[in-house]
Amino acid sequence: MSAKDWIDITVTLKPDMNYLKLDPVPPNIFRLSDVDRGDKVTMSKLEIISHTGTHVDAPLHFIPGGSTITDMPLDATVGPARVIEIKDPQKIKIAELEQHNIREGERLLLKTRNSPKTYTSPRFVEDYVYLDSPAADYLVDKGIILFGLDNITIGHAKDGDNVGHVHRTLLGAGVYILEGLALDKVPPGDYELLCLPLLMYNGDAGPSRAILRPLK
Repeated sequence: MSAKDWIDITVTLKPDMNYLKLDPVPPNIFRLSDVDRGDKVTMSKLEIISHTGTHVDAPLHFIPGGSTITDMPLDATVGPARVIEIKDPQKIKIAELEQHNIREGERLLLKTRNSPKTYTSPRFVEDYVYLDSPAADYLVDKGIILFGLDNITIGHAKDGDNVGHVHRTLLGAGVYILEGLALDKVPPGDYELLCLPLLMYNGDAGPSRAILRPLK
């Protein structure tokens, strides 16, 4: 396959981008210097938390003493992946997941009605599809190794019990979480995933570049 076969599913880091309201500070991305303004070099400064834009959550994010981005095996986010389209307009439930014959060792990327609304909006979108708590238990029982979603968080931002449960359940079982995926141009199906987070020492998460190409 050629370079044109790859689909970029990364949310662009930019000023005034979407971020989670629970974040302690908004992303701050700006030019320190610019050759177009007469400076000798162009350089930018990024002041972001580790969960900005497209990013991978490591177990340490919710699990005391959990493994970090530094420890993450590369094949957690590199290899075959399946994009599944979720029809439920509210949340990802067991009943719908059961229709897709989920297998042990799979990397799952779930496309919902979030695409592209939640990641193209300059403000956090309150109404989005999230992962139901029992569905998180179901996915762990199935033995997946990666769970991705087209939203900045997989849990319901206004339901602390749900946010905690889905993260602790997946991360506690060693399932890495890929949040903030731009899946609007990706049909359901089988793909090759290349996604690597920034190698931040003892990182609880890492901003990432993620791309897909269809497996034929």
